[in-house]
Amino acid sequence: MDSILILGDGPLGRAIEAAAHDRADGTQVLGRPVGGQHRPQDLRGADVVVEASRGDAVASNVAAALDAGCRRFVIATTGWSANRAVVDALLREHGAAAVAASNFSLGVVLFGRLVEAAVGLFGPLEGFDPYLLEWHRRSKRDRPSGTATDLARRIADAHPRLTGPGDLEVVSIRAGASPGMHLVGFDAVGETIELRLTARDRSAYAAGVLAAADWLGRAPREAGIHTVDPIVDELIARQPIAA
Repeated sequence: MDSILILGDGPLGRAIEAAAHDRADGTQVLGRPVGGQHRPQDLRGADVVVEASRGDAVASNVAAALDAGCRRFVIATTGWSANRAVVDALLREHGAAAVAASNFSLGVVLFGRLVEAAVGLFGPLEGFDPYLLEWHRRSKRDRPSGTATDLARRIADAHPRLTGPGDLEVVSIRAGASPGMHLVGFDAVGETIELRLTARDRSAYAAGVLAAADWLGRAPREAGIHTVDPIVDELIARQPIAA
């Protein structure tokens, strides 16, 4: 049983706490500290630190946890890409490993692969224009979402007529309480094809975070930042996906 320290007491942090509690992991949740920065002495003793707070706090939180002796991290926060190189360097300097993703849902990872396959089919056809729409709760800060940014990159990389994500029509909606919806479409004069993924709650994200924590603990991992893809590949190989 791992001891999991969750940094961030928002909806995602609490969902991870509930999922960890269901499997009898020891957990502690810390909200944003007074002064905005955690002290290393408050982070000691955790086997895994899960970062689920805010993008502008990721680098300082990882630094404090490294000083506290933690060497395994799951970074589930978005909006910190500008500090990715700094965080990766910190991890490598301390011989620590992290899994980072804009979205830890197994469905989202596989959805990205489906989108790439669809672009391979529709991209060469003249007249089919790709587009991306994402909808999240009104309080979500980043626009577009980290998942939408990743999907846009995948589409642009695979599409023969797009030179980059900036060529893709991307629409972000921030309204209500939606936990997350992403829609990728291909529109032509006579027909429209759409792929849609809708999150009902944050349990799928929490399950993926815990799968990443387990992956980090099963074997020594190379220092630095890892993607979620090898974890999903391992899960698919080990257990069938329910229809």
